[in-house]
Amino acid sequence: MSGDPRSVSGQILIGKSEDAFQFIHLPFANRHGLVTGATGTGKTVTLQVLAEGFSNAGVPVFAADVKGDLSGVAAIGEPKAHFQKRAQDLGFEWQADEFPVVFWDVFGEQGHPVRATISEMGPLLLSRLLECNDVQEGAINIAFRIADENGLLLLDLKDLRAILQHISDNAAEIKTKYGNVAPATVGAIQRALLVLENQGAAHFFAEPALDLNDFLRKDRDGRGFINVLAADKLMRSPRLYATFLLWMLSELFENLPEAGDLDKPKLVFFFDEAHLLFDGAPKALIDAIEQVVRLIRSKGVGVYFITQNPLDVPETVLGQLGNRVQHALRAFTPRDQRAVRAAAETFRQKPGFDAAKAIMELKVGEALVSTLQDKGAPSEVARTLVAPPAARVGPITPEERAALQAKSALRGKYDVTLDRESAFEILQQRAQAAAAPPEGDGGGLLGQIGGMLGGVLGGEAPRIDPRTGKPAPGRRGQSLGEKIVSSAAQSAARSIGTQITRAILRNVLGGMLGGRR
Repeated sequence: MSGDPRSVSGQILIGKSEDAFQFIHLPFANRHGLVTGATGTGKTVTLQVLAEGFSNAGVPVFAADVKGDLSGVAAIGEPKAHFQKRAQDLGFEWQADEFPVVFWDVFGEQGHPVRATISEMGPLLLSRLLECNDVQEGAINIAFRIADENGLLLLDLKDLRAILQHISDNAAEIKTKYGNVAPATVGAIQRALLVLENQGAAHFFAEPALDLNDFLRKDRDGRGFINVLAADKLMRSPRLYATFLLWMLSELFENLPEAGDLDKPKLVFFFDEAHLLFDGAPKALIDAIEQVVRLIRSKGVGVYFITQNPLDVPETVLGQLGNRVQHALRAFTPRDQRAVRAAAETFRQKPGFDAAKAIMELKVGEALVSTLQDKGAPSEVARTLVAPPAARVGPITPEERAALQAKSALRGKYDVTLDRESAFEILQQRAQAAAAPPEGDGGGLLGQIGGMLGGVLGGEAPRIDPRTGKPAPGRRGQSLGEKIVSSAAQSAARSIGTQITRAILRNVLGGMLGGRR
């Protein structure tokens, strides 16, 4: 093949084997993929090479940047000698480039804030995030049902706390329709919410929620934007990280229209540290992930998992990943040896080539590659020298990131958190209305009490004219009974609330009338 292999239409260059260049074919790029290998074998560079290729082909990319290294794709590449030599070995001249990038950050520190509402997360993912048992998951499902039936928006953590408290306070009424929810169950969920909030989830559960169309943008040259999620801090809460990315996949699946077979994907999604998605996941969640991965390709989305070991991915999901890049593995333990054999067996074998042996001999920057070719058939496994990236390898500086943020077309769209009326505010208003005295109480019940006490204590006291010492005509002053009632009511209302005030007045009235008998 003559010419620059990076410019071949409809293909993304991965590298070159002894026999031929190795590509991902764009019509099959939505059949998903897997990039695996031990730490330090070149997975991140391979991820960057693929992201650059998709961007040049006009395909937007979303990638989690776990170590901060991927941010360099936004900066012009540096002419490193070993990259230039590798390009020459592959048959083309290395040229520096930079790519259109949008930075995102759940915490809003290193990129545009990424937010979702509690309702969008849904009870299944939320239960996974809180590590709930079956009973607690049932209580969360009840909370969502009650919120839906009563028009209560669940937007942030305080909304979820409020609806759970409402369930606890009204357990007797709720029990007959939805089943028993014990206070201990609600308390356990509330404690889990507190832990989640301490991990920074309050930044994520808020509005304005993410508009997924902002992931699908292209620049003026037609190149797809590379959406880089700053995940270094997020990785300290691995359950939050995994659930967040799974939520994104679910949102893409639910909101994107059916696309059928396309010439190229609408979006490619790279899921780094993918083992965190499956660690300790119940079967119901694994089934949900498998369903999303299997069906989302019809929406024009390709999902690529990046992890150390192929055994990290369940077989039901692994079978959906058609494009494979396998970096070196080290067989130091029996589990490592099983991983090597499993990785080798997943490739379409090439006669006379020992894939298991090659996996343990691969150098940094080398990989075994097999991709889907015409009619979706996998290519034979090939030992491949991965092409060098054109952009910077390694992180950009905070100053460079800030400058890119300042020029972002999305600047201002997500910067300010919104807090509109939702379940917390509505339930709070209802509680206050229930505790407040009915309208007209001062002229009704309290007025009647004042009148009764006035009669008991001698009726109304006339207003005295200070000049004559005689009763003055016109409006009369308060009676002694009215003064007692008014003073007691005002003082008690300020200190202990309206309902207790009424109880005190009833006791006072009863005692005084009893003394008259």
